[in-house]
Amino acid sequence: MYAEKLKKFENIENLGGKAWQHAVACDVISQTSIKDCSLHCFHYQQMFELLFKHLLETKTEFGAYPHTHKLNRLLAQFVKETGFAADRLCYADALNTVTICAEAYRYNFLIDCETYQHSVETLNPLLDSLMEFA
Repeated sequence: MYAEKLKKFENIENLGGKAWQHAVACDVISQTSIKDCSLHCFHYQQMFELLFKHLLETKTEFGAYPHTHKLNRLLAQFVKETGFAADRLCYADALNTVTICAEAYRYNFLIDCETYQHSVETLNPLLDSLMEFA
């Protein structure tokens, strides 16, 4: 599902291509019997982070992006610099949840899978909008 959404970046050697690789990982993980959703969250967060950074690099005047991993801050900068139409408040909690879940994965903490899944459902329309913008 995610690999298909990011197909335009398939095997491209830039940040967009890396976002596609994480999309493939999300799809593969979704087809396994792994109960802990933190691995999926890590790749989902990376997919979004790299997509934001790719779009900032390619759609802004100076092609610069911050070194942050915080998705909420990346969306804020993207909206500010490109004029992308998104209600940042609508996505703020979901973006923060995914960022926190990915950080928890790095430290081997268990995460709340139900809350994470709700965030994914909230963010999937944003992903669609970003791909249309791309």
